Amino acid sequence: MKRHDSGSARERGGFDEADTARATVSDDGTLTSWNEGARRLLGHPSPDVVGRPAAELLADPGRATGAEARHARTRLTRWHGIVALRHRDGREVSVPLLAHRRRPEGDWLLVTAAPRAEQPPESWNDALMQWAYTQSPCPMAIYDADMRLRKVNAEMARVTGLPEAEIRGLRLSEIKGKLQSEQLEAAMRHVLTTGEPREVETYLRTGSGEVKERAWSARFAPLQARDGRVYAVCMAAHDITDQYLARQRLLLLSAASERIGSTLDIDHTAQELADVCVPRLADYTSIDLLDRLTQAEELPSGPLTDPVVLRRAARQSIYEGCPESVVPVGKVDTYPKVSPMAECLVAGRPIIHTSSDPSIAKWGALKPERAEAIRRFGVHSIMSVPIRARGTTLGVAVFARHRTPEAFTQDDVVLAEEITTRAAVCVDNARRFTRERNTALALQRSLLPQTLPQPPAVEVASRYLPAGPYAGAGGDWFDVIPLSGARVALVVGDVVGHGIQASATMGRLRTAVRTLADVDLPPDELLTHLDDLVIHLAAETGAEEATGDVGATCLYAVYDPVSHHCSLAAAGHPAPALARPDGSVEFLPVPPGPPLGVGGLPFEAMETELPEDAVLALYTNGLMGEWDRDVDEGRLLLADALAHPCASLSGTCDAVLRTLLPGEGVLDDVALLLARTRALDAAHVATWDVPADPAWVARSRRNVTERLTEWGLDEAVFTTELVVSELVTNAIRHAVPPIQLRLIHDHSLICEVTDSSSTAPHMRRARTFDEGGRGLLLVARLSQRWGSRQTAEGKTIWSEQTLPVGLPGGLLNLD
Repeated sequence: MKRHDSGSARERGGFDEADTARATVSDDGTLTSWNEGARRLLGHPSPDVVGRPAAELLADPGRATGAEARHARTRLTRWHGIVALRHRDGREVSVPLLAHRRRPEGDWLLVTAAPRAEQPPESWNDALMQWAYTQSPCPMAIYDADMRLRKVNAEMARVTGLPEAEIRGLRLSEIKGKLQSEQLEAAMRHVLTTGEPREVETYLRTGSGEVKERAWSARFAPLQARDGRVYAVCMAAHDITDQYLARQRLLLLSAASERIGSTLDIDHTAQELADVCVPRLADYTSIDLLDRLTQAEELPSGPLTDPVVLRRAARQSIYEGCPESVVPVGKVDTYPKVSPMAECLVAGRPIIHTSSDPSIAKWGALKPERAEAIRRFGVHSIMSVPIRARGTTLGVAVFARHRTPEAFTQDDVVLAEEITTRAAVCVDNARRFTRERNTALALQRSLLPQTLPQPPAVEVASRYLPAGPYAGAGGDWFDVIPLSGARVALVVGDVVGHGIQASATMGRLRTAVRTLADVDLPPDELLTHLDDLVIHLAAETGAEEATGDVGATCLYAVYDPVSHHCSLAAAGHPAPALARPDGSVEFLPVPPGPPLGVGGLPFEAMETELPEDAVLALYTNGLMGEWDRDVDEGRLLLADALAHPCASLSGTCDAVLRTLLPGEGVLDDVALLLARTRALDAAHVATWDVPADPAWVARSRRNVTERLTEWGLDEAVFTTELVVSELVTNAIRHAVPPIQLRLIHDHSLICEVTDSSSTAPHMRRARTFDEGGRGLLLVARLSQRWGSRQTAEGKTIWSEQTLPVGLPGGLLNLD
């Protein structure tokens, strides 16, 4: 720094560039320039040194020519130190030198201060220090060892609004009178005690006239004597309001990213948005979404037209209970254009209002309680921001300030837009998920049995719980299929995955099971055909591994109330539980079999006898429930629930669910099917062996007539005689002995003829002059339903009639 006097170069119209000795050196060490300051320092004129090696100017030239010096020049970009140079008159001059490489692999700039004719006096430095303190743009204050104020500079007096003369001798807490002062004094005390500097950030109004709070970084430095003792503390404050506000915005955005979108529930997501913004951005926040948001119709892509119908999805306030709000959560209201909600949605952009705006006054006048709330709480600034995602308008967020004195600014608008945009994506994701889930659930409900049949063989009750609320509809299913011979098939299955694809696959498998069951296939053969179907489905979807993409499990059981036998087969499905009438519970050892879709592996069926009034429990693995519960523990809970049944089978279903799934939701879909067995005693079954002699057709008719008379079914004699005559005649003519005739009397009358031939019957339409071919057609017209099934020894043709029964309406019209 040059002294400010009448003889200075500055007073003559500029700065003296010769006060700095400057030279440039190329990368190979050659001097390329030499200014007047360098001549003044070493006495060499420019023509004598430019173009010569710079090392010749060193007092010891050999130190600059070594390999180490050359290596240093190639890797350094800056160097400083004391260098011994040789003056033109031969004397050695020690110079503090600073060298810069001006560009990579370029030349070096060497600078040092040249001797000056005018040297400032020593008192000059003391004056500079005094001026630096008093005129510093940084607020500064000095406190003594008793933490009493001794001196402030002009900037500190301006910031605090208090002159030094009026506050000298006071402590900081006495000057500020705020809680933050205690934190500052604690830092000051630490500096006085330890001699270590401290830095404290605070956010407060420094002067009495300031409306806006400002952030300060206060640094406390010890003022020590030569003996190391701390005699005072210097506090320097730096205004970091802009950095502080930027940091708070980043923290708010970070909190919004972490807290918003934790679920796929629309209203919960809206509440998370409101919670994040209060009190960091606003004193009160309301979130209103379009009323049709949860409906199946598409939402508008552009700005809306007024009036706008909105539903209050969430709200939050610095006051408990949100007393500022006059619209409760869940209520649907219509908002005119003068409202902040409709105005910003129609404009398609954020809007800031003050409470004195005419539109706010008109809006308040439409609802006196709203105007009263604005007046009572002192709402002075309102900001409304559209909630939009993927080009679709979802709703609006309204922010209000009443305790916070500052009005909303454009910076707040940018911040609010960023937060609501993130929240909008989460709300839209929740909306899309809800629509897909509702669609999948509707599809699933349509594919599951609406009402279970109540066949005579069993009493059934069922429960189905979809996973949720966020897992999506799954592919669990169950079914009860009446079979011929008073038998019944019980089915439960589980398709891998969730969503519409799983539900659609479940529907296809359920339909296939019913079709295969109608053919009366044994359980193991039925699962084999079902396995082929799953493999074909996987091929249609392009899945490389069927078990991973279109895999499924299934349990199929067939119960015969006449023989009390039950045949079961499983494809990777949990074993069913059997609760006997004596209260004991066991899990049937059904061979597990591979899951459907693996292919190439056989299924194995097991046979067991079920006592009357036993309860067979079929279920999917979702019933085992919690992730932290193993299968054995789940089995124990299920066995305990079945061992203590309720009065009704439906009540037992509920008890099982309460025992194994005590929580509000389930982690996976749950299908539960309970079947209580019934039995048909010998009095309701009649069986005759029929020799392969046509004469036994008439004998069979007589046997049937006698038994129907015993059962009190005289009205069914005529029809049944015709059916028996046709079935027995066909068996004697076309089948292989032994032949057996059986009548089953339950809720319907069933007639069965069994033979040892595996050839299935075929109904055809006889021509006018054909002597035969009308038998099965006659059986079909006389029966409610009929069919055939394969057995281990051959086949069984059966016919079922509804009781009580009269002559079929079309009988007299038969050719």
